[in-house]
Amino acid sequence: REVELVGIASARGVTARAAAGRFGFAYCATDAAAILADPRINTVAVLTRHNMHARQAIAALVAGKHVFVEKPLCLSEGELEAVVAAYAAAQARAQAAGEPGPALMVGFNRRFAPMVVALREQLAQVREPLLLSCRVNAGHIPPDHWTQDPAVGGGRLLGEGCHFIDLLAFLAGSEVRRVSATALPDGGRYRRDNLLVTLEFANGSVGSLIYAAGGDRGFGKEAVEVFGGGLAARLDDYRSLRIRRGGVRVERT
Repeated sequence: REVELVGIASARGVTARAAAGRFGFAYCATDAAAILADPRINTVAVLTRHNMHARQAIAALVAGKHVFVEKPLCLSEGELEAVVAAYAAAQARAQAAGEPGPALMVGFNRRFAPMVVALREQLAQVREPLLLSCRVNAGHIPPDHWTQDPAVGGGRLLGEGCHFIDLLAFLAGSEVRRVSATALPDGGRYRRDNLLVTLEFANGSVGSLIYAAGGDRGFGKEAVEVFGGGLAARLDDYRSLRIRRGGVRVERT
């Protein structure tokens, strides 16, 4: 469907004006309230720093807008509970008015990559728990970068690692039931962002996430491997997918 870009808001007017001109928005503003109050706007995208996501998503839900929130949705369980409550209230208001409720979507994009979709279709045929691994060669970000601030960016696991937890849950076809995580000693160069995360899923599958800040970026960033039910698969940077099952080999590039 055709999308009309109506308004964009940024705390800095110069930034908002530049974005409006670049992408073709009808107007720009320095206050998000102008966007929420505009009856022409039915969908709001929250693309701010991570500590602002929850309250801006809640404000948009209260205003009856559909909401797309760039990851992460929030930085704490308290914020998550508040977002869930706001979503439920928005649905109840819409139902009472006989209207469809607003949609809320988080920007976990890996699960929509064509090769991930193709892999998931193959995994849906497996009738036993899966063993999954995801390696992310993320590269170094200085400890004083805003994404590393627990109060603003939440750190790299909350700020970006959530992408890969969602990816593993999607491939496993199950909800996460138990999580454990270990970080390497920092030595002053990192901020606990060399991580090993183990995920146990409700259907018995097990996944591991290796998130590495200490590697060479030229090695390639993301690789996923899955094993189970006689199937073995490897996905490299969403550009190459190899699957073997029952002696049959499938390759997609």
